[in-house]
Amino acid sequence: MKVLAVTGYKPFELGIFKQDDRALVYIKKAIETRLRSFIDEGLEWILISGQLGTELWAAETAYDLREEYPELKVAVITPFYGQEEKWKEPNKEMYEAVLAQADYEESLTHRPYESPLQFRQKNAFFIEKSDALLLLYDPEMEGSPKYMLQQAEKRRETDGYPIYSITMDDLRAAVEEEDFFT
Repeated sequence: MKVLAVTGYKPFELGIFKQDDRALVYIKKAIETRLRSFIDEGLEWILISGQLGTELWAAETAYDLREEYPELKVAVITPFYGQEEKWKEPNKEMYEAVLAQADYEESLTHRPYESPLQFRQKNAFFIEKSDALLLLYDPEMEGSPKYMLQQAEKRRETDGYPIYSITMDDLRAAVEEEDFFT
């Protein structure tokens, strides 16, 4: 696998409202564990759309891993121009910091937001251009990642597209592991 699309819950879907929430330590640890195993299997690119939450946390985690794996690259391909315009200032700053370190940045539609179709186009593009999908998602806790998952499941039916998830059980394991060593 060379290109991994990453998505998942937005912060509010997990009840995370501050960038220093303790839960982020465990979420990023779970993402890091998955990314390390994919890097060992040849992962070169992480593909995100720059949405708040899982996608930006995955990019931050990838940037931290670059010290050890300098060949790891991050592409941020937004569904439309200016997706961050209505975000609160701390979120904009985090987004800008992620963009500043990205190896590739582009907007899929080259227009501002027009309709939900732009999100569907983004999902289709990500699944078409990636070799696998990693999502922070638990089927028992539906949320925005379900749309990307549905697109990935359609592709999996035709060519066996790999779908990996980080579930709430994985996060509990990350908490237990982290607490064990501290």
